[in-house]
Amino acid sequence: MPSLNTVREFEGDQFCHVYNRGVEKRDIFLDDQDFTVFLGLLKKYLTGEKTDKHNRRAFTHLGEDVSLLAYCLMPNHFHLLLHQNTKDGTTKLMRRLSTGYVMYFNNRYNRVGGLFQSRYKASVIDKDEYLHHVSRYIHLNPKHYQYWPYSSFSYYEGKKQAAWLKPELLLSFFDGGRQEYINFVADYEDSKKELSSLKWQLANGAEM
Repeated sequence: MPSLNTVREFEGDQFCHVYNRGVEKRDIFLDDQDFTVFLGLLKKYLTGEKTDKHNRRAFTHLGEDVSLLAYCLMPNHFHLLLHQNTKDGTTKLMRRLSTGYVMYFNNRYNRVGGLFQSRYKASVIDKDEYLHHVSRYIHLNPKHYQYWPYSSFSYYEGKKQAAWLKPELLLSFFDGGRQEYINFVADYEDSKKELSSLKWQLANGAEM
């Protein structure tokens, strides 16, 4: 099963599942703008491209340190599936992402203090089969996952493309490509055991 991290530093060239939720399980995304800003920060930190057309100042990005394979944002939590090329790629990305979003959220809603329940949690994925199941777990978070606008599933369907998201890294594991992966996600019954294991992992993962 995916291994739980007991140290604060990953190794290079590995996949990991990163997740966090709001303090006291409160919502961290209150409307479409909040979801969009969080995704915009991911784009900014992974490509250097900003969503604000009036501010195109060059930005040092982390695209060579870490890649985003899949994501799902829910009202009170989020999941990211990452592949890092350097041992501190995940740490750098999450530090910037968490700080940037909390600053935005607190400013918009005139609040102070922490937004997340704790430091993000993460687990290293050390087997290909669990990499597949983690991605399916992430995409199945919404009840009607095919239509949820704040996950990467539409990119796996080929309906969208983005330089800051790398679905091809995961699709390469499926001989049948895109359609095989879509069928794999839909095959929920066979995934129940793995999903139960991942829920245990979420409850017991190490803080990073």
